[in-house]
Amino acid sequence: MAGGMDLGGGKGKKSLDVAINLTPFIDLMAVTISFLIMTAVWTQIGRLQVAQAGGPSTDEEQKQEEQTKTVQLTLFVTPTELKLVADQSEFPSIEAKRGANGKLDLAPLLARFKELKSQFPDQSSITLQTEDKVHYEDLVRIIDQCIGAGLPQVSVSAIMG
Repeated sequence: MAGGMDLGGGKGKKSLDVAINLTPFIDLMAVTISFLIMTAVWTQIGRLQVAQAGGPSTDEEQKQEEQTKTVQLTLFVTPTELKLVADQSEFPSIEAKRGANGKLDLAPLLARFKELKSQFPDQSSITLQTEDKVHYEDLVRIIDQCIGAGLPQVSVSAIMG
């Protein structure tokens, strides 16, 4: 055949009709989809509800703060100490001691929070300023203590300066 194309079937030639096995591809897709679904569920469970610190507040927020007796509460967290500052007054530093189990002892911090809540019962927000060397587990435990002490609006930022 002049100018034609031989599509196989001749002597010694392979046929172009090949069956592609899709079973391995379907297995791979099923496993991938299951991992994607599990990852989406775990990222929702492990999420902490915190706000970003900083930024100017609106006029409505300033008026609301004036009506309730609150202070700008900041907790400076370093690997060696915890320092609580309410507006311009500083509380004595709390040494970051570790218990026998290796976890940070937060009992003095909880006592300080109770003292603060007795002075400012309307206080519901706190800003945590942490150094980079603070362990994530310690930060999460401190956030839990803040929420448990009646300070549910927790903002987290890095120490400036």
